[in-house]
Amino acid sequence: MKVSKEIINIGERIEDELKDIFIEVDKIREKNFLKVLNAFQDARVHDVDFRDTSGYGYNDPGRDKVEKVYAGIFKTESAIVRPQIVSGTHAISTTLFGLLRPENLLLYITGEPYETGEGIVGIRNVEGSLKEFGVQFDYFDIREAFDSEKVSKANVIAIQRSGGYSFKRSIGVEEMRETIKRVREINPAACIMVDNCYGEFVEPIEPVEAGADVVVGSLIKNMGGGITPTGGYIAGKEKYLRRIEAMLTAPGIGREIGPMLGLSRLFLQGVFFAPLVVSNALKGAVFAAKLFEELGFEVKPRFNDKRSDIVQAIKLGTPERLIAFAQAVQSVSPVDFDAEVEPSLLAGYGNKILMAAGTFVQGSSIELSADAPMKEPYAAYLQGGIYYEHSKMASLYAASVLKNL
Repeated sequence: MKVSKEIINIGERIEDELKDIFIEVDKIREKNFLKVLNAFQDARVHDVDFRDTSGYGYNDPGRDKVEKVYAGIFKTESAIVRPQIVSGTHAISTTLFGLLRPENLLLYITGEPYETGEGIVGIRNVEGSLKEFGVQFDYFDIREAFDSEKVSKANVIAIQRSGGYSFKRSIGVEEMRETIKRVREINPAACIMVDNCYGEFVEPIEPVEAGADVVVGSLIKNMGGGITPTGGYIAGKEKYLRRIEAMLTAPGIGREIGPMLGLSRLFLQGVFFAPLVVSNALKGAVFAAKLFEELGFEVKPRFNDKRSDIVQAIKLGTPERLIAFAQAVQSVSPVDFDAEVEPSLLAGYGNKILMAAGTFVQGSSIELSADAPMKEPYAAYLQGGIYYEHSKMASLYAASVLKNL
């Protein structure tokens, strides 16, 4: 693994130029750390809460503490945080199936959902979608226009915080606040759900503090801090979580069952480290943005843009460059560094996906990874980095590889 002297010199220069931005990232990290610490103390977490549970998981004290901590962090009435929720997509699906009924309208106001969500809503023809159950779906994008008529008819309004594979900017919490205020004026009865994946701890406040009713996400992204091995969360108003919990297990049982299987400590330890890890990932994304922009690639967001998620999009333009970029990131990984990256079909996706992820937790996006659909504009989506230095090294090596193509 060799990085050219030219790229090293560029990296040293731009790192020095990014000092002020890094200081601002650290300030946000400190605020979020204090929020997490307060949530732990308010929940009165103790060593005995880490004990193992099995079977039905009745009266699991560790599970209760985990969910109190999450409710405290997100400033919500309640939270469901379980290893039985296996991904962010699963958390979204559970939430939407719990909230919606036949003939209801689900409205995404940030454009079409992330690719794995297309099957949930019925954009792609898959077995068991909301469409099969008579739920209607529509969308528009607040980054382009606001459709008051559609808002007035919706039962559930969804906001996807991250841009996903769309090369669009993410939605900031303050922008959400203004949008939610406008939505409430038109349709006060609608439930507003935020897909919070990749966004947690990027800003000092979370979407419920801006007026959302429910937030959902994955624990192998930001909230797990690279430690939590699986799981997802759903946090929000109790009246909505009572509907959602029926889809988590079964109607009439809901949150009462579901063992933590000895994972309470890892769930709590992961979220305790999460503000630090997210800040390192953000610094890595800022560094990558400036480096690749200087090398002539279009990036989103730019290095000095306000950020609301950890994802850095880099438009590479050709399949060859995209594969070379992903292979370079894989080559800097601590796990499977010698694996050959190839595009393949993954569950939930409609296109072949190129994924570089030499991670300790399979699919962990808060650890360093790079993925992309194999289609135009052939943009790589770089995310994560438990160490800032790891993300920086991956960017420098990838840049050096691309210059030699």
